[in-house]
Amino acid sequence: MASSSSSTPVIKQQDIADSMPDALKKSRYHMKRCFARFVGSGRRLMKYRHMMDEIENSIEDEAERSRVMDGLLGYILSTTQEAAVVPPYVAFAVRPSPGLWEFVKVNADDLGVESITTAEYLKFKETIFDENWANDENTLEIDFGAFDFSIPHLTLNYSIGNGHNYVSKFMTSKLSGSSESAKPLVDYLLAMNHQGESLMINEMVNTVSKLQTALIAAEVFVSSLPKDTPHQSFEHRLKDWGLEKGWGDTAERVKETMRQLSEVLQAPDPLKMELLFSRLPTMFNVVIFSPHGYFGQADVLGLPDTGGQVVYILDQVRALEEELLQRIKQQGLSVKPQILVVTRLIPDAKGTKCNQEIEPILNTKHSHILRVPFRTEKGVIQQWISRFDIYPYLERYAQDACAMILAHMEGKPDLIIGNYTDGNLVASLIASKLGVTQGTIAHALEKTKYEDSDVKWKELDGKYHFSCQFTADMFSMNATDFIITSTFQEIAGSKDRPGQYESHAAFTMPGLCRVVSGINVFDTKFNIAAPGADQSVYFPYTEKQKRLTSFHPAIEELLYSKEDTKEHHGYLSDRKKPIIFSMARLDTVKNISGLTEWYGKNKRLRSLVNLVVVAGFFDPSKSKDREEIAEIKKMHSLIEKYQLKGQIRWIAAQNDRYRNGELYRYIADTKGAFVQPALYEAFGLTVIEAMNCGLPTFATNQGGPAEIIVDGVSGFHIDPNNGDESSNKIANFFEKCKTDSEYWNRVSAGGLQRIYECYTWKIYATKVLNMGSTYGFWRQLNKDQKNAKNRYLQLFYNLLFRKLAKGVPILNEEVREEPQQPASTVITKPQQPAAAAAAEGTKPRPSTQTSAPRRPQSGVQRYGDNPK
Repeated sequence: MASSSSSTPVIKQQDIADSMPDALKKSRYHMKRCFARFVGSGRRLMKYRHMMDEIENSIEDEAERSRVMDGLLGYILSTTQEAAVVPPYVAFAVRPSPGLWEFVKVNADDLGVESITTAEYLKFKETIFDENWANDENTLEIDFGAFDFSIPHLTLNYSIGNGHNYVSKFMTSKLSGSSESAKPLVDYLLAMNHQGESLMINEMVNTVSKLQTALIAAEVFVSSLPKDTPHQSFEHRLKDWGLEKGWGDTAERVKETMRQLSEVLQAPDPLKMELLFSRLPTMFNVVIFSPHGYFGQADVLGLPDTGGQVVYILDQVRALEEELLQRIKQQGLSVKPQILVVTRLIPDAKGTKCNQEIEPILNTKHSHILRVPFRTEKGVIQQWISRFDIYPYLERYAQDACAMILAHMEGKPDLIIGNYTDGNLVASLIASKLGVTQGTIAHALEKTKYEDSDVKWKELDGKYHFSCQFTADMFSMNATDFIITSTFQEIAGSKDRPGQYESHAAFTMPGLCRVVSGINVFDTKFNIAAPGADQSVYFPYTEKQKRLTSFHPAIEELLYSKEDTKEHHGYLSDRKKPIIFSMARLDTVKNISGLTEWYGKNKRLRSLVNLVVVAGFFDPSKSKDREEIAEIKKMHSLIEKYQLKGQIRWIAAQNDRYRNGELYRYIADTKGAFVQPALYEAFGLTVIEAMNCGLPTFATNQGGPAEIIVDGVSGFHIDPNNGDESSNKIANFFEKCKTDSEYWNRVSAGGLQRIYECYTWKIYATKVLNMGSTYGFWRQLNKDQKNAKNRYLQLFYNLLFRKLAKGVPILNEEVREEPQQPASTVITKPQQPAAAAAAEGTKPRPSTQTSAPRRPQSGVQRYGDNPK
C-alpha cells in the first residue's frame, strides 16, 4: 500500500477508481480545462512530465495549482506513471506504491471515471500505435500469472526481494500438520546422492517415523563421543540406523545436524528450516552461463559488450568455490566441487584467450572457463557478435554447451545460473532439459533503458532486436526457480520509478503480443544478494603498505603526460586541481558523454576540478559496436564544442584491474571523486570499487547505486536527467572541501563504513548457495504446478521466440568447416585429477577437439525435450 504522512492521502489498492470522481469534482473547472488539453493533441502516450506540463498550462495561478496538487487529485496524478490518450478517453496507469498498479479511464467530456483491467489499459496504448491489431479479437495475449494461482505470493512491498525467507515459511506450512506431512522432505533426503553414492539417509529410514526413531538413537550414540571425533571413525555405526555420509565432519556437527532435522520433522519453523537446508549436501557442481562479449581474465575489459559482468562473475566464482569447499569439509565429505563458467569461444580473439576452450580460473582450485563456439550449418562463427544480434545462435549453442558440460563434469550440475538475457535463456533451456535447479541474474534488462521500447519495438527492432530480447527475458524469468538481484530497486524500483522487473509485469508490443501478466514482483523467486568487491584489489588509499606503487609511474603518465597516444587523448594543464573520475563502457546508457557535457557547461565545476574518463576507444573505426561508435563521435564533438583541451583526459578502456584499483587510489590522493552518471544502473560495481578505495562517490539515483549510497553520508546521489543540478552538486562538494578540510575525509570514511557493513562476497556466496538448496526442494514440493507452467513455456518458446530468432540476420562471414564428431567424444577427461591439474596452475585440460559437437541433423531437440 502507499506510504502515508500527514500531508499524503492514504489510498489503498483498488481505491483509485472510487476516489478519483470526488477528487475531480473538487477541481472540476480546472480539470475540464486540463483534460481538454490532454485530448486536444489527439492520440498520444503521456508520461508524468507531460501531464505536469499540461497541468501547469491549465492552472496558471501558482497558488491554485499548488492547492490542487496538494490534495487527493494531486496525489493520484503524481503516482501516475503514464497515460494513454484515445479521445475522448484518457487511460491512467497509477502506481500507488512499488509493485501495486491500478488502471482507470476518464472521459474528458464529463470527467466520468471507470476502473479498467490491465488488458483494457494495454489496448488503449496499442490503439495509439496499431489500432487494427488492438481491436483484433485474436491478438496473442500472454498470461503467465494464470499458472501461479496455487503458489503463495508476498503481499507487502517491503517483503519484495526476501523470497528465500518466505519460501522457508511456506515450506514450514506445507510440512506441518499430520505426522506424515514431512514425507516429501524424507523423499528428498532419500534421493540425495553424489555420483551414485547415497548421502544423508537410505531406504532403511524411508518414512517419517522410521527416520525420527533412527535420529533419536543415533543422537544418543553421537552425544557419547568427544565433540571433535572425526566422522570417519563412527560412520559405520550410523549406517546401522540407515544414515549415510553428509551429516558433518565431527561428532559435534553431526549431532547438531541431526537435532536440526529432528526438530524440523517434529515441529518445523522457518529459521530451523533455513539452517537445515544450509547444511544439506546438495551443492557440488555449479554451471554459470555468460555467452556474450569477450569473457576472459585479462585484456578483455573495455572490449564491446565486455565490462562489469565479467568482473562480477569471476569474483562470484571465487567466493562460491570458497564457500563450497568450506561446506563440503563441514559435511564430512571428500568431494571436489566443480564450477564451470560457460561462455562463447571466439576464434578471432583479438589477442585475448577467448579462443581457448578450457581455462583455469585464477585463485581457484576447481573452477574453469569453458568456451563453446557459435555455429551455423556452415561451421564455427569466427568473430565477435553484438549481444543484440546473437539470438539465432543460442538454441544450437545450448545443445552444444549441454553436451560439453555433461562430458566435463561427468554428470549433471546441481545448480545452473544464467547471466543477462542470453545466458538466462540458455540456462533455462538446459535446466529444463536436465531437470536442474536454476537461478538467473539480469544485470541489466534492456527494456528499462529505452523509453517506450515495448510499444515502439518495430522502430527499434532492426537495430536492437528487442522483440527477441523481451521475449527471451519473459521466458527466463518464468522458467527459473529463483532470481538473484543486487538491489530492491532492480526488482520494484523506488517510490517514483518502477523497477526493471516490475516494468515486465504488464506491457505490450503492438503487432506481436500483449503481456497482461509477465512477472509478479511479489513472487517468492525474487532475492536480493548484493555482490562485493575483491578487497585484495580494491582497498583504501590510506593502506600505504599495500599500495601498488610500481604502477605509479605508469599512472602518472596515463593522467598527466602532455602528448596524445593510443592510450590517452587530451591533457590536464593544471595538475593541482582534484580529479573527478569515471570509468565505464562507452555506450548511451552509461552516459559518459552526458558527464562530459555537464562538465563542459559548468564553468564553476571546471574551475574546481579536472575531468578524467576511462571509456572505449578514441577512433570510431576501431569499434564494431553501433552505440560505441556514436558515443565516440559525440565525445570528440563535445570536447571541441566546450573547448575542454587542458581540462579533460580521455583514457582508453583499461583491462588491468590491479592497476585500475591503484588508479582509484591515486585519484583519491588528489582528493578527487568518482562519478557514475548512468541513465540507469542495475547495481554499479564501479561504485563499490571506488568506495572500497576510499574515493568519495557521486552516483546515479536511477537504479542500484541509490541503495548502495546513503546520500550525503556515504556518498551522493545525482540525477542523470538533470545535468545542471548534478554538476552543481559536485561543484558544491569541492567548494565545501575548500572551507572544511575534514569534509572530504568524512565522506570517504562514510563510504568505507557502508561497504564493510553491507557488501562482501562472503555474504553473497552464502545466500546464493542457500537459495540453490532451498529452491531445489521448493521446486519438488510444487512440481505439478511447475510442470504445467513449463508446458505453457514450451509453447511460448517454440511458437514465438524461435520464429523471432530466425528473423535476426545471420552474420555474413567466412566460417570454418569442421568434421562432425559424436557428442561423446568431444572432451576426453584427463587421467590427472582436476585438483592436481589446477594446483599446477599452468595448463588447461586437454581436449580432443576445440569445437563443440554438431547438432544432430535429424531428430532436432527443441525446448521441452527431456530424454528422461
